[in-house]
Amino acid sequence: MDDEEAMRRAIALAAAARAVASPNPWVGAVVETPGGQVFEGATAAPGGAHAEAAALAAAGGAARGATLWSTLEPCAHQGRTPPCAEAVVAAGIRRVVVALADPDPRVAGRGLRRLREAGVQVDLGVAADQVRAQLAPYLKHRSTGRPWVVLKLAASLDGRTAAPDGTSQWLTGVQARADAHRLRAESDAVVVGAGTVRADDPSLTVRLTEGRDPLRVVLGTARRGARVHPALELAGDLGDVLDHLGSLGVVQALVEGGATVAAAFHRAGLVDRYVLYLAPKLFGGDDGRPLFAGAGAPTLADVTDGEITSVTRLGPDVRIELAPRPCHPGGEPATTGSALERV
Repeated sequence: MDDEEAMRRAIALAAAARAVASPNPWVGAVVETPGGQVFEGATAAPGGAHAEAAALAAAGGAARGATLWSTLEPCAHQGRTPPCAEAVVAAGIRRVVVALADPDPRVAGRGLRRLREAGVQVDLGVAADQVRAQLAPYLKHRSTGRPWVVLKLAASLDGRTAAPDGTSQWLTGVQARADAHRLRAESDAVVVGAGTVRADDPSLTVRLTEGRDPLRVVLGTARRGARVHPALELAGDLGDVLDHLGSLGVVQALVEGGATVAAAFHRAGLVDRYVLYLAPKLFGGDDGRPLFAGAGAPTLADVTDGEITSVTRLGPDVRIELAPRPCHPGGEPATTGSALERV
């Protein structure tokens, strides 16, 4: 098996671990023995085996002299599990191929150095761009301390989220709603405003797919008895909110708030990915509810520019993913208050 083929398989294994691994990185690993046997592993839920350890355990004694491919640098520190770099050395692996070095300060090259010191051949950078995209939320969290922010939006083809009377269920079909629940399952927290809680009384749980429920975060105060409880209630500068969530181990935060919260994150330049579900419906006027509340960019030169990274058909609807470019609309960053506080 060549490096590209093996790393493609490791990336697929990592994708399957996406919804269970966080706040650990979702990693895939492949071991090929000198005799051509192939063994695989992926990151388990926190407290379980890391990808490299899982693949080595599957290979057992056959791993001696083998090649191991991993999407991320093997860890070199003792956490809930022993260091993977030591397990690789102990297994007698001859060569390790890694896509990316791990920016976590507890690793940060130490795993690769330990392997090289033990005489293991180490090659770095195979399929690095693909893995960098796959691990973008983890890489941001470990590098900045903040979670990766996904803003989820749903609208008609003419950009309306609800009728003038507020009715919106169900704008999109069941396939799109199931995909949105998959996004929840992949996220460590889901963020809404208190206004959405008052208007819709959402539970914000994962129901239409398999996966764990995220931490529920309300910007403001949710009324007693609201279905969103138990929830973390926060107010203040959105940057401070993200810093706080990051300190709690939130690697990805899914913003599902209404037009006011969506506009606040958008105008503050805090969105890493926009996920827009478009339904084949037309309200046919300007009195329906918009995606964003308040004034938008005053001129074309001020609009948020981005790159469409994927377009997916989901039954009658279309899912569009947008990666914003570094520049954002001008003006003062929007916040929900003056300082972070628990409420």
